[in-house]
Formats: sequence, C-alpha cells, structure tokens
Amino acid sequence: MKKVICSEKAPGAIGPYSQAIEANGMVFVSGQLPIDAATGVMAEGIEAQTRQSLENIKHILGAAGLDMNHIVKTTVLLADMSLFGEMNKVYATFFQGNCPARCAFAVKSLPKDALVEIECIAVR
Repeated sequence: MKKVICSEKAPGAIGPYSQAIEANGMVFVSGQLPIDAATGVMAEGIEAQTRQSLENIKHILGAAGLDMNHIVKTTVLLADMSLFGEMNKVYATFFQGNCPARCAFAVKSLPKDALVEIECIAVR
C-alpha cells in the first residue's frame, strides 16, 4: 500500500506526480527544484539553489515525520558538472555523520532552467 506525502512548505508538483510516496517504510521524494513555495521564486546561483532544493526535501520529509538523517540515497542532477564543487559545499552542510549514498551527474537541461534538482529515498 502506498501513501502520498505532501507539504505546503515545498513547491507543489507541476505534473502528474506526487511530492513523495511512502511504501513499506520507504519514502521516495520526487526531484526538488530550487523554488521557494511561499514566493514561487527560484533561487539564484548554484549555492542558493542547492540550499533551496534541500530545504524543500527537508519540508517534505517533515510532513512524513522524518528528517534528513533518514535519507539513505540521493540523486543530484546538475545543469553542468562545473557546478559540482559549489553544490557539494552546500550539500555537505545538510548531513552530519553517516552521509547517504549519492550519485550526481549533469543533464542536458532541467525544468525552468534550474541549475540543480535533487531527489532522495528515506527510510523509517
């Protein structure tokens, strides 16, 4: 059985998908663009965009009663691999101790011309 997870503090889905789905104690968070749900504005620059994408993930996990320590896997999509170092610097501030597994790669383009999009899997 699956359960839809949704937070008003994160931007709503802009297509036929959910912010997150929980199934069998696992929470699958859809890719989060760096948009502030309160203003609808996208942050500028890779550091601010990374921070906003991860804050959106934090809000969605909070709606499920979880936090960033429950994340076991992330996927980071970048507009260009030259952004990796700056993204990684901000990303590191969101995880202490045992960091989740991660892959990061560049894609041809991201929705709304974002520089970064991040998705994750968390477990209870």
